[in-house]
Order: sequence, then structure tokens, then C-alpha cells
Amino acid sequence: MLVLVIIMSRILGFGNPLLDISAVVEQDVLDEWGVKLNDAILAEDKHKPLYAKLASTHPVEYIAGGATQNSIRVAQWVLAEAGATAFVGCTADDDFGKQLEEAARADGVNVQYMKQSEPTGTCAVLVKGGERSLCANLSAANNYNIEHYETAEIQALQEAAKIFYSAGFFLTVSPPTMLAIGKHSAEEGKTFCVNLSAPFIPQFFKDPLKEVLYYADFVFGNESEAAVHGKENGWGEDVATVALKVSAGPKASGARPRTVVFTQGSEETLVACGGVIQRFAVPKLAKEELVDTNGAGDAFVGGFLAMLAKGSDLAACVNAGHYAARQIIQVSGCKIPSTPAKP
Repeated sequence: MLVLVIIMSRILGFGNPLLDISAVVEQDVLDEWGVKLNDAILAEDKHKPLYAKLASTHPVEYIAGGATQNSIRVAQWVLAEAGATAFVGCTADDDFGKQLEEAARADGVNVQYMKQSEPTGTCAVLVKGGERSLCANLSAANNYNIEHYETAEIQALQEAAKIFYSAGFFLTVSPPTMLAIGKHSAEEGKTFCVNLSAPFIPQFFKDPLKEVLYYADFVFGNESEAAVHGKENGWGEDVATVALKVSAGPKASGARPRTVVFTQGSEETLVACGGVIQRFAVPKLAKEELVDTNGAGDAFVGGFLAMLAKGSDLAACVNAGHYAARQIIQVSGCKIPSTPAKP
């Protein structure tokens, strides 16, 4: 049965599997922990008590998370084909790790976790007014290493896959793994997709990001991440300008130009490719239908990748991304709908 799944998997993700601990909070909670809405940070020592305190002071939900894993779960939902997706990351053999694996497998994803002793990673999701702030304690996820990637099982998954995806958060864990995937993709004529993921990635992980972008066929991000990336590279903060610059950057595979996709919340999505910017309107959602934006960007990528795997054109990929994000922001966290996707 395992061999069948490996043969069929078309999209393979590498990233940080985390269990989201989500709660609706007041402004003083955000202030207490020094976090901002619409931002994502890695937990420092001062944030370590946040997780237990949040669970003791607020009603919380435990939701399967991690940016890349979310996107893969959504892609699986949109594709609705058994074994179409797989995901690799690092957890512990603990209750949270088991909960994550059960949730991902229930969504149809072939998860292949590296297991070790440090506790499974968690992410505090602080929701206020429909917007969210993320504070991730990577823990076990931070211990993924390229030796696991080099095992026969993961190499078999890689050989079978046609599309690879990693959020930029994985640059804080294993740049060598991302580079190895990029090189394989370039050599085999496959598709390698990455995401800027958070403003701190282009700000503090500029050099490894540059190395990985060299192999990227598709680059995703939002307006905040694009602005920081542009500022760090001396291009200014105009989102369209940054998209064109990233698209035109050096690229390992010359078989096709790099495509850059920057979302802007409810504003139009910008796509740069071959020196041209395309703009796609985002279908409007009534304010009262918005629950929270946690997972919206991940869902967009998942919908996009699913249609990309089907060989759809760019417009269909973007529309599927908008559709998937729209579904996710109407529920708490990145919960896969029980009804079939209709992008």
C-alpha cells in the first residue's frame, strides 16, 4: 500500500508541522506578549509561558497546523485524489505528534514525519477582530535534518513527485534540505515552489533565502513580506516592483521564467512573470462571514498548487487559491471543510 501512495503523490511538501493553539484574545494579551496582528514570529524565551497561560485563561482550540502542512492539506482537499500529496517534517512520538499525524492522514495526506524526543512543536494563534498573530515554538520541528531527507523512503517520495513546496519558515530549520530539493527539481525539470512566509524571513534569513530563490519556479508571499524583501534588497517597498524584481532574478533552470504571486488580503492578487504584471480581483466576503484569517495564505497556496498539479492555466490557479482562502477564513484556523472543493 505504501508503494502505491508513493507512486501517486504529485505534490510533496517539506516544512514545520505544528499544533496550533488558537484563542480569541483581547488587546492586552497581544501587548503582554509583545506581538502584532498580521505578523508571525518565532518564540523567544519570554514567550515560552504563553502556551500554558493561554490555555488556562481562554477557551482554546487545538488545530493541526504548520504553514507548509496546511497548504498540502488544502491541496489534497482540492485535488480529492487518494495519495495525491505527501508531507515531510519533524515531530515527537507524543500526544501532540499523534494528534497532528492523525489529523493530516484523515485529510488524505501521506505524512512521513521524522520522530525524535523533543516535544512536538506548537503555535499560539491569537485572534482579535478576525485578524491573527502567530507565535511559533518549533521545538521538535526545529530538529529536522537532511539525513532524514536522504533516506530511501523520502527519496522515493521525491522521485515520484512533480511539484515541491516549502514555506520560508523551513529556512530557519534546514536550508540544506531546501537546496537539495531545489537542485533535484532543476535537474529533473520539476517545479519547486517557496514562500516568503513572514517579514522576518527576508529580514533575518536573507542569504539562505537568496540561495533557495535561485532554484524557485514559483514564489509566494503577501504584501508585508514583499515590502520587507524589497526594502532589504534596495528595490523599495512597492509590491508590484518587488514582484517583477524577484521574477527576473537569477534562476537555476532556464526552461521557464519564474512566477511570483503576491496576495494582498482582500485587495487584488499580483502575479509577475516574464516582465509582465497581472492583477486578479479577490471575490468580496461580507464582514460578518469572516471568522479569522489564520491559514488564509496557506490555503491560497494549497488551492493554487492543486490546480498547478492539474496543468491548469495561471488564472485558474489563482482563482482556486482565492476560493480555498475564502473557505478557510470562514472557519477558525485551517480546518478542511467536510464538503468537496469546487474551485
